[in-house]
Amino acid sequence: MSLARSRAGHEGPTRGRPRSEAVERAIIEGVMKLLEDGVPLGDLSIERIARTAGVGKATIYRRWSGKEELFLDVLRAAEPPDPVLPGSSMRDDLIVLLESLRQRGLLNRSSAILHNVHAQMKSSPRLWAAYDSTVIAPRRQQGYEVLRRGVENGELRDDVDIELLNDLFVGPMLVRAVLRPESDLPADLAEQVVDTLLEGLRPASRDVPGF
Repeated sequence: MSLARSRAGHEGPTRGRPRSEAVERAIIEGVMKLLEDGVPLGDLSIERIARTAGVGKATIYRRWSGKEELFLDVLRAAEPPDPVLPGSSMRDDLIVLLESLRQRGLLNRSSAILHNVHAQMKSSPRLWAAYDSTVIAPRRQQGYEVLRRGVENGELRDDVDIELLNDLFVGPMLVRAVLRPESDLPADLAEQVVDTLLEGLRPASRDVPGF
């Protein structure tokens, strides 16, 4: 998805000349270069970004209202795409969701951009709130939907709190991937987490095929 289209739902109609995706990409990559060089978010002025990207400040302001909106697009561009769920079973979908978190954990450890930005972003409550609402919340909602389908399909007990259960699945992966960056992230970690939890969450009335 292009950067211009990714923001289509968050802004009104464009005015003046059509957006140039090449220019937008140059600006995004200019910010990435500065972050890779270790420049703190607070030191990234629009003037400095424009100079690095080889554009004028007005060019940036035609596309973003300020640094926070620009930084959100930088984060979206730096992260891997959201996973496509197979839809074959709740178990399979959960494994794909947790595997995407494991991959993000590996990327955080190797990406200077994500490591730098995520470490500093919480010092800006507005930026963190925008990131949470546009990036984290949709992923959380996706997990809720997978679990609700599991209940409807008889793959999961119907007496569980879906939001709590989502935290139980996601929590171990986040601890390993984010809170304990020195810990292993083995290739089968998603399967281990999902199968361990599902062992105690299957419906008691019947055996579910595939487990």
